[in-house]
Amino acid sequence: MADTTLLRQRAARDQPPPPPKRGLLRGLLVTARPKQWVKNVLVIAAPAAAGELFSWQALSQLALVFVLFTASAAAVYLLNDARDAEADRAHPTKRHRPVAAGQVPVPVAYAAGAALGVLAPLAAAWLCPPQVAALLVAYLALQLAYCVSLKHVLVVDLVVVTTGFLMRAVSGGLALGIPLSRWFLITTGFGALFMVAAKRYSEAVQMASKAGATRALLTEYSTGYLRFVWQLAAGVAVLGYCLWALEEGGVPHTSVLPWRQLSVVAFVLAVLRYAVFADRGTAGEPEDVVLRDRALAVIGAVWVAMYALAVANW
Repeated sequence: MADTTLLRQRAARDQPPPPPKRGLLRGLLVTARPKQWVKNVLVIAAPAAAGELFSWQALSQLALVFVLFTASAAAVYLLNDARDAEADRAHPTKRHRPVAAGQVPVPVAYAAGAALGVLAPLAAAWLCPPQVAALLVAYLALQLAYCVSLKHVLVVDLVVVTTGFLMRAVSGGLALGIPLSRWFLITTGFGALFMVAAKRYSEAVQMASKAGATRALLTEYSTGYLRFVWQLAAGVAVLGYCLWALEEGGVPHTSVLPWRQLSVVAFVLAVLRYAVFADRGTAGEPEDVVLRDRALAVIGAVWVAMYALAVANW
């Protein structure tokens, strides 16, 4: 009898914890992935690079674009979780997602996602330049295609996720009518690919003993290939930034120090620091890496300060 009781206690201890209880509104909010909203801060990238960030009109317009991208991303997450609810219930961690756990009914998730997916581009068409509305429509179409099929296509999945980052960075420039330089696009695009490939590489390393448990496509990639991709992307991003920093572009140099050129040091250090986590196989979500590593945060702050001084020509 005692042995039977002990076996039951061990079995109960080994069972995964039940999903947390949430109301409908909280479940919808959790499904919208608030932690992912930090990615939408990229909308300020182009205006910051052009030194057009310090006016009330610019800030209010960028805040609006941030909200619109957040709503669009939430729409994709809601529709994705509704579509994958059945499969997520069989997954050890995804089963805790509100839709899979039954806290948000599948029809409600579909309805909320569709509403956000329609309202965000309409609001952009009314309140922003038409290019922003077109970009949001393209973003939604690309992300939905990713959820349905493109996430199962080798290399294309990396390109689609990278393009999502690049679209965020481009949207701020389109909203304010700022020309986008080739170096900005190259550095941003390959910098995003660096982080995306590093994340995939980390997933592949961590799940090597149970391939396909989290992302079926990981069984198609080799860790050597993913390592090659993030190393190549990091190199191109650094090269693009260096070419931007060394190109004067006809602007007279009147600052105390060549902050633009000096910012290369901080940029390269940031890439090298991030590459430490990529090499270890611990580069998960980019926002988690950046926010949790104090050294990387300090390097980032130094780079922002140097970049700001370069833009201000101080």
